[in-house]
Amino acid sequence: MSDAHDSPAHDGPHEGPIKTPKQLIVAVVLSFVVPIIAIILLVSYVSTEHQPAAGSDGFSAEAVARRIQPVGTVELRDASDAATLKTGEQVFAAQCTACHTAGVAGAPKLGDEATWAPRIKTGFEALLNSALKGKGAMGAQGGGDFSDLEIGRGVVFMANKAGAKFEEPKAPAAAASAAK
Repeated sequence: MSDAHDSPAHDGPHEGPIKTPKQLIVAVVLSFVVPIIAIILLVSYVSTEHQPAAGSDGFSAEAVARRIQPVGTVELRDASDAATLKTGEQVFAAQCTACHTAGVAGAPKLGDEATWAPRIKTGFEALLNSALKGKGAMGAQGGGDFSDLEIGRGVVFMANKAGAKFEEPKAPAAAASAAK
């Protein structure tokens, strides 16, 4: 019987991938240089401070401050200071004119008596309530930043332009002094 270990392919000396002295020198140098370079790169990676990706400022002080800023603020205004209160015409020009001049989204046009008549019949309080809380496509206060008294003045201005005879609301201090 033939023995598997006696094959002619395995006869003779075993040879490795290094065949010349030049290849041996290159292999020895690389066996020392490659691990040293790998160690240097790992040390520099570990010892450097974490740096965000280019264009990312998610962890900067300004970005964190923007994310944790208060949702809203409270502003206290003195309602008795009539000098700073806006007139009905000023409120209309600043906030209401965008929709009520052109009749956008079903808003009654300024001065259109036929459209305003049924609304005027409901009275000033109902009109003011609609303006303060919003109605249809109109947001609360028409999306503006005015006091309730100023919104009331704007409502009176628009209603009076359509034929109503509402009296413009007075500032609380002015109303108290007028009653005396």
